[in-house]
Amino acid sequence: MTSSTLMNTYGRLPVSFTHGEGAYLFDQEDKQYLDAISGIGVNALGHSHPAVTRAIQQQAGRLIHTSNLYGIELQQRLAEALTAVSGMDKVFFSNSGAEANEAAIKLARLYGHNKGIDRPNIIVMENAFHGRTIATLSASGNRKIQAGFEPLLSGFIRAPYGDLEALKNIAENNAGIVAVLIEPIQGEAGVNTLPEHFLAALRTLCDEQQWLLMLDEVQTGNGRTGSYFAYQQDNIVPDVVTTAKGLGNGVPIAACLAQGQAADIFAPGNHGSTFGGNPLACAAALAVVDTIIQDKLCQQAKTLGEQLLSGLQEKLAGSSKVKDIRGNGLMIGIELTEPCAELVTAARHRGLLINVAAGNTIRLLPPLIISQQQAAEILDTVCAVISEFDPA
Repeated sequence: MTSSTLMNTYGRLPVSFTHGEGAYLFDQEDKQYLDAISGIGVNALGHSHPAVTRAIQQQAGRLIHTSNLYGIELQQRLAEALTAVSGMDKVFFSNSGAEANEAAIKLARLYGHNKGIDRPNIIVMENAFHGRTIATLSASGNRKIQAGFEPLLSGFIRAPYGDLEALKNIAENNAGIVAVLIEPIQGEAGVNTLPEHFLAALRTLCDEQQWLLMLDEVQTGNGRTGSYFAYQQDNIVPDVVTTAKGLGNGVPIAACLAQGQAADIFAPGNHGSTFGGNPLACAAALAVVDTIIQDKLCQQAKTLGEQLLSGLQEKLAGSSKVKDIRGNGLMIGIELTEPCAELVTAARHRGLLINVAAGNTIRLLPPLIISQQQAAEILDTVCAVISEFDPA
């Protein structure tokens, strides 16, 4: 499906959806698809969720936007809900994960300048993905998406993902470091996970070095990994955490949360957003947060994720096509030995929507509201397309 009036920025699939219900999407021929990618982790509550629909409809009839020149009651309520569930102190709202990460980067630099560091540096990870603005592109570890957009922003030191000794070595040999920015799970890089207890050890290192620990939970937040935020499974609290995707269930909204000394770094004029945290977006996000908590969807993601992961490991055990199966909650990657982008089409023909990350990893990000039967259908279909896959 192409259009002469749209910039050529996406390799779109030849399908267009007209409506959705729960975990299903329907195309223009009314064919039903089980959505196991949920808008790249956005539709945490699936499609047309009644609580979100009701919140949007009611708020749209009252007030959509005023700007942050004025107080916004719903923004305050959402900030209170997010700080309560996260253990953080304060929130800045924007519209996308990249913007939330921009806020974190600016916050870290200001933190450094306030300490008298003229050229503050942030440690980032190999294969990271933090967004497509110039700053977040520079912080990302993917040369393919950076190519052609040089000169990139300086001030980033790259480290191997999950290598604590490398971080300690950087600490000994580099001046001016102010923060570490890391994803608890690297989604775009192929659902790469950290070693057990890594975040707890990193928290200790950051404390020792007086660095800010900044977690990019744009994709892992909002119940995706079986806790509201992934870091809660390590019993730590970061200085800064960013989130977006699942927060609005499709309505653009993002948050940069901070606690302790990091919460009071920004002052009026340091940062801002025209649309960030407007009444409509906050109404939708409040409905999402309340539903995730009230319906115990974190626990459901944990339970169904464990079932999916163990089912995949059992059914694909011994397959010469499978290199690794990993993930946490309802964020799962099946890494194959060969590039497998064609499996997106193979699965779609069977009525299942999946995604391939890093060229050779099937990424599953189904809605948190899927049933056991739908999880079993995802399992069976994914195993079937892998079984039929002939990379030759």
